[in-house]
Amino acid sequence: MSDWLISLEGTAAGHDLALALALMAAVLHALFGALQKGRHDPWLSRAAIDACYGLMALPFALFVVPWPEPHMWPIFAGAFVIHSAYKVLQAMTYSRGAYTVVYPVVRGTGPLFTVIAAGLVFGEVYAPAQWAGVLVLVAGILGLAAYNLRHVTLARDTLVPALWLAVATGGFVAAYTTYDAWGIRATEDPFTFLAWFFLIDGIFIPVVTHRRWRSLAQGEIVPLLKRGVLGAFVAYFSFGAIMLATRLDKVGEAAVLRETSTVFAALIGWLVLGEKVGPVRTALMAMIALGAVIMEFAG
Repeated sequence: MSDWLISLEGTAAGHDLALALALMAAVLHALFGALQKGRHDPWLSRAAIDACYGLMALPFALFVVPWPEPHMWPIFAGAFVIHSAYKVLQAMTYSRGAYTVVYPVVRGTGPLFTVIAAGLVFGEVYAPAQWAGVLVLVAGILGLAAYNLRHVTLARDTLVPALWLAVATGGFVAAYTTYDAWGIRATEDPFTFLAWFFLIDGIFIPVVTHRRWRSLAQGEIVPLLKRGVLGAFVAYFSFGAIMLATRLDKVGEAAVLRETSTVFAALIGWLVLGEKVGPVRTALMAMIALGAVIMEFAG
């Protein structure tokens, strides 16, 4: 499968596959964010997910994929640092702000920063119409955050610091997206990067949150572990899909398409949870989708 994927790099078929992978990542990322926020402490939710996907990646890293080349170890170390900082900021954001407010801010700032970073790191060039599409998408996402901010009633006293943390988290989304795209291109087999990334990335949060597990009620352990296993599978397909998309095609385009996750998050809330969407949120979601379409087809 690795040889087949590599053969598609830079081709029209690779572009189409990257589009499909980025959209799949968007749907799954919306689910992943909801799993982490949930009813549990977001630190513990993230710890359970990370521990599960780290343990599940162990046999694949050791026995299935090719061994990493020597130059990959410093790259993995850098990814570990960037993702650890991102997770701390994300957990701090979710702990202080309503999910419907802070999630769109994180996802709205991320693609703009990523497109800029991809231009600097990979030399990617975008047409003026594509930049317009990025701005339309970002405006729609931040407009959704502003609308939710106006109507939210929970944790309003901590919303201002939560919003600043959300912007910082969006910056780290751009940092890890760009860095990981560079990392997955630096190894011959993309699945080597993915297996070892999940193994190494699963260490940090479980270690730093070990004291919080002691205060967890006995009856909450099993539900939290179930959430961890489910979140691990979602993470594999979500993160794996977007990383493969960045190897097959432009990093900036994949990042923008992934941020349609905000639309899918709202649709999940409407279809599954029975939440009201209303005309304003519908218009903003249409704006987000329009921005992604412009970015994709104006290239």
